[in-house]
Amino acid sequence: MSQNIEIEFKNMLTHIEYERLLKAFNIDKSQIFSQENHYFDTVDFALKSTGAALRIRKKADAFEMTLKQPAAVGLLETNQKISENQACNSIKLGKLPSGEIQQLIEDQKISFSKIQYFGLLTTNRAEVEYKNGLLVLDHSSYLTKEDYELEYEVENYSEGLKVFKELLAQFMIPERKTDNKIRRFYQQKYSQSDSSHC
Repeated sequence: MSQNIEIEFKNMLTHIEYERLLKAFNIDKSQIFSQENHYFDTVDFALKSTGAALRIRKKADAFEMTLKQPAAVGLLETNQKISENQACNSIKLGKLPSGEIQQLIEDQKISFSKIQYFGLLTTNRAEVEYKNGLLVLDHSSYLTKEDYELEYEVENYSEGLKVFKELLAQFMIPERKTDNKIRRFYQQKYSQSDSSHC
């Protein structure tokens, strides 16, 4: 298990803005990699109601279960490596692997056994180091929707916010209220049916 505090700033992009940033940072298409995000919660959104989110991510041939919980600044991210078999059992059968994340969820008085699979969001991602942080350009597809997003991951909140705002201004990108991916996924899911599977 690993834990870290995640501090990141987000802004939705248009397709044109996304392409412009790829070009400005000399990001070649070969540098873009794909990752799958599989989301989980209880039927009544017990995790979401506490500000938490649970996902299993497939990146290359590795699988990781991640619980994000609110922290004083940013989010506390707990990561647990899992096998492909454990990931598929979670997605197909709703049988999540036991361990540290189970304990953290049950500490919140949420029944781990009632957590269900909600669906898949696929992200094509490009990353570049930028001014003491990591700049991330995401093109995400989920259900019948796709969107584009700029993220900036930092260690210092105030310094990161300043750099992020300056970057948006430099490229004349308006600041847009941006929900995280799991919220965008859930909003879309309940406007249509979903047939994601492992």
